[in-house]
Amino acid sequence: MNETMLYLIGHVGTDVDHRRVGNGTDLARFRLASTPRRFDKHQGTFVDGNTNWMSVQCWRSLAVHVSESIRRGDPVIVVGKLKTEEWEKDGQRNSRFVLEASAVGHDLSRGVSTFTKASRSEPAGDEAAEAIRDLERAFSSGAAGEAPSPQPRLADAS
Repeated sequence: MNETMLYLIGHVGTDVDHRRVGNGTDLARFRLASTPRRFDKHQGTFVDGNTNWMSVQCWRSLAVHVSESIRRGDPVIVVGKLKTEEWEKDGQRNSRFVLEASAVGHDLSRGVSTFTKASRSEPAGDEAAEAIRDLERAFSSGAAGEAPSPQPRLADAS
């Protein structure tokens, strides 16, 4: 299974759009703005490059947590899979890249944040199975193509 994983650093450029879709699955979307900076020797100062914009989608509990935690302008780090959305409008095929987030967090190199652990609730049947599949995919794919570090099983931990 080859999936393109990206790690993006930027600022939340839009309000988070949170809604329930299909059979009640939570979805949160926002646009991420990332502007590269470089030092210009001739000007003797840092200059901004062109801003790159990426659509970000968050599903299930991540969607709920993002909608409660992230605001427009916040510096964030987003990790996820690059997807292509395709649609047809007025006889023309259109497409765009979307980052399907697996993790979103504040960029603590730019400020401070406070973490509050979400209360645990038992997911319903299909949601629990999907959550387990997501975890298995995340651990089997590793970070940026690298094998994940071995984690002790709960039974093995002493």
